[in-house]
Formats: sequence, structure tokens, C-alpha cells
Amino acid sequence: MKLNIPSYLKNKYILTGIVFMIYFLFLDDWDIFTLISQKRKLAQITEQNVNMSKQLKDTKKTLRRLKNPDYLEAYARSEKFFKRDDEEIFVITYK
Repeated sequence: MKLNIPSYLKNKYILTGIVFMIYFLFLDDWDIFTLISQKRKLAQITEQNVNMSKQLKDTKKTLRRLKNPDYLEAYARSEKFFKRDDEEIFVITYK
């Protein structure tokens, strides 16, 4: 009984190339799955970096504005619910 092996598999260069492709795509330390997961992580970290940069910019802007005493009082009353000694604060929340 004789096996019918295709002629392209008899060529040692093509066979070696196929073996190396399989090795590099699936068995190497930096295989295709690792590269894809690393790209996803990079995209997530880049997005986090953009968000943190926006938050930092807003925080710096607020910090600059807090040097003004009028804005400091308004900020403390609206954001932190500070009050004067002779007044009451009621917080109304909607469901």
C-alpha cells in the first residue's frame, strides 16, 4: 500500500517553513494569542491614561480656582455640604 503524499509536502523547504510557522504562531513564548492579549491591555491602559489626564486637568483647574475665596466658599457649600453656624442644609435626592 502506497501513500499519496502531495508534492509540496515532499519539498523540504516548504515543510520546514510550515513547521516554523506553526511553531511561531502557536508554540513560541510570544505566540499570536499573547500578542493579541497584549494589544488589548495596551488599548485599555491607553484609555485609562487619557481618562486620568482629563481628571488631572480638571483637578488642577479646580485647584487654581480654589485660590479665590469666593469660589472656595461656593465649592465647599455645593460639593462638600459645608454650612455656616446659623444655617441648616437639606439635601434632596431624587430616585
